[in-house]
Amino acid sequence: MTTRGEEETLALAERLAADFHGGEVVLLTGELGAGKTAFVRGLARGLGADPAEVSSPTFVLLTSYPGRLTLHHADLYRLAGDGDEVELGLEELPGPGGVLAVEWAERLERSYWSRPVRVHLAHAGDDRREVSVERTSS
Repeated sequence: MTTRGEEETLALAERLAADFHGGEVVLLTGELGAGKTAFVRGLARGLGADPAEVSSPTFVLLTSYPGRLTLHHADLYRLAGDGDEVELGLEELPGPGGVLAVEWAERLERSYWSRPVRVHLAHAGDDRREVSVERTSS
């Protein structure tokens, strides 16, 4: 699907998060500036967390935001590899009362989750983004 502007990207993610019950993992991919963090803001809004609090956690790598479900937001852009993701404890998240959103998910050394939601964002000119959402069934 195509979104036109950040607000449409947020709204798409908000609708997705509205159906979450806890335990979901969202793996986000896309080039720099494609809208991954904006998508996470929309997830926050859909989970009852404050979207204004969500920023790219590039230097902290992992941030949590309370809401109807706790949103755990990981940004692996600066992940050095060599087991750094294990040190973050990603394999233990999100837990039954949380949702985990992972930016730069292609940098994961392995997958810890059996049914993640995969979201890819790509520039489509101007403020438009092509967004694909793949929900893995059981």
